[in-house]
Amino acid sequence: MLKNDIYPLMLQELEALICGVSNKIGVLANVSALIKDRLGFFWVGFYMVEDGKLQLGPFQGPVACYEIPFGKGVCGTAWKEGKTLVVRDVEEFPGHIACSSLSRSEIVVPIFKQDKIIGVLDIDSTEVGTFDETDREYLEKAMDILSRNLA
Repeated sequence: MLKNDIYPLMLQELEALICGVSNKIGVLANVSALIKDRLGFFWVGFYMVEDGKLQLGPFQGPVACYEIPFGKGVCGTAWKEGKTLVVRDVEEFPGHIACSSLSRSEIVVPIFKQDKIIGVLDIDSTEVGTFDETDREYLEKAMDILSRNLA
């Protein structure tokens, strides 16, 4: 299946999976598992804003960095700029924070709650150029669904 076919189905699954669930950690864990399972990315997880930093939340994949400062790396920059960042080749991103040397491309989608960023979805791939506008569009929709359902 092509990702254009996978994403719409995944959004329906996401809505059903988290609707009415108040366990924030469980929701984030299952959302990262759903995205990784359906699309097969190398690393899928969340960093949540706590104490002025992005703190590691639930994820699927190898070990990760515990915290990311505001404006640092792809995640911190997406937080600072308040927009999704699609990075074709992480080695070309100034200040990239390499939690794994296997990561080659990345997409980071901010999670907004009442016009405030509460965290980011971070997804890494072992291939250069994995992410595109299709990923941006559907992952932003996924984070809108998530935000509406987070307590």
